[in-house]
Amino acid sequence: MHISPVTSAVTSIFGALAVLAWRIREGRSAVTLKKVLIPPAGMATGFCMFIVPAFRIPWLWALAAFLIGAIFLAWPLLRTSRLHREGETIVMKRSSAFLIVIIVLAAVRFIARGYFNTIMSIEQTGGLFFILAFGMILRWRMSMYFEYRALTTQPQPPLKDTFPPEPTQLDGTSGAPIPRALD
Repeated sequence: MHISPVTSAVTSIFGALAVLAWRIREGRSAVTLKKVLIPPAGMATGFCMFIVPAFRIPWLWALAAFLIGAIFLAWPLLRTSRLHREGETIVMKRSSAFLIVIIVLAAVRFIARGYFNTIMSIEQTGGLFFILAFGMILRWRMSMYFEYRALTTQPQPPLKDTFPPEPTQLDGTSGAPIPRALD
């Protein structure tokens, strides 16, 4: 089973566009723990591609790809996206550079893939870049998980009272308020 370079390129472009559309849509809704953890868990099923011998790469290459993704390529994503609380919901606040970062990362991967296709099979290149992307997504989502947990475990700011304060009487000796009796 061999994949043609044209099929690989077209699939990569459609994949990048789908990820871009998904990221835009995702940024418009509240962040939940499920939305943080499911993408890397779902992506992990892609490791099944390595059952097919044509996709297999040396362990050292896999480790290098994972570390490059987790250390270098995740960094721009970490710098351009933050979680914050809006009332009772948690939302992702992205800098204006976030979409540019996504496009540049896709372009770098596309150009690098063209080079790697000349020195290894297209299937191996796909496997290598899958591991690279997994390292990038895993680190970014783990960072989001820790931010999410910090925001959900910290006390929420009190809601503003919409009712006027209840009148109290002061105790003449200590100055402490005496609760008003129920009528």
